[in-house]
Amino acid sequence: MTAFDAPALPRRDFLGLATLVTAAALAPAGSAVAAATPAPFTGLKQIDAGPLSIGYVEMGPARGKPVLLFHGWPYDIHAFAEVAPMLATRGYRVIVPHLRGHGSTRFRDAARPRNGQQAAIAADGIALMDALGIRQAVVAGFDWGARTADIMAALWPERCKALVSVSGYLIGSQAANAKPLPPKAELQWWYQFYFATERGRAGYAANTNAFNRQIWEQASPKWAFDDATFARSAASFVNPDHVDIVIHNYRWRLGLAEGEARYDALEARLAAGPTIAIPTITMEGDANGAPHPDPANYAAKFTGKYAHRLITGGVGHNLPQEAPAAFAQAVIDVDAL
Repeated sequence: MTAFDAPALPRRDFLGLATLVTAAALAPAGSAVAAATPAPFTGLKQIDAGPLSIGYVEMGPARGKPVLLFHGWPYDIHAFAEVAPMLATRGYRVIVPHLRGHGSTRFRDAARPRNGQQAAIAADGIALMDALGIRQAVVAGFDWGARTADIMAALWPERCKALVSVSGYLIGSQAANAKPLPPKAELQWWYQFYFATERGRAGYAANTNAFNRQIWEQASPKWAFDDATFARSAASFVNPDHVDIVIHNYRWRLGLAEGEARYDALEARLAAGPTIAIPTITMEGDANGAPHPDPANYAAKFTGKYAHRLITGGVGHNLPQEAPAAFAQAVIDVDAL
């Protein structure tokens, strides 16, 4: 097991990706060039997978090594707008799905509970792989997407070749979340407590974009994103299930909302804190303003080949979008472990 610090653009990132990316991708985080907005994804696809019709982007050769990239909240597939083409150019088959409650992803059954619990979202990832005929893939993500990838790696290791997880091991349980944190840590979760109230639900529904922009600014205080960058992702929040999924996700964490019985067995396994044995690289930005664990507290959860990377240069919570070359390189490197 190794751990090391890496600059926002390590020399090997430059050597490995310089011919594949534009100046915008290679600029330091927070620079005027880095703030430029790449073109939106085009050619969005749709596929029935489990309880959902999932909207996703696919890039790269159809017979390439599959990579699934999972976004978080309040973000969308455009967190990988630069990462995906980098990996596709390297020969990967890149799949970037909208999580439930985002973009064009919809529930196939109007009566199905709008459930945002962790096991349900991870099961969506497996259902998507099944629908696409993908036996095994590298899985990678941040925020909700990192938790999703972690769970897939822990519960279905035979389906996951390797893992890249921003902020490391994020698998939780209602029992663990019931334990109070020190006041400073509780303060970072202010929105979770807001969402626990009906006033918070109404406030989020009425002010979704303003709320989510505030989270972006809080979570990535040094990221100089522009209005166009936020607006591109904000389009994905205009989803009939978005508010329901977000509110349920945070209420479920605190034991204030029920999950679905079909996921009880999975949640019981997750509550035990399973280790992850597949090759893994965890990552953290040096300016992450969102709640996140100390890497030393989760290193032992990764029992296979493992490395941790600290990405410097003012990189915040949305690491794939703020430091795309570093994230893409982590995917390439973990695939070779």
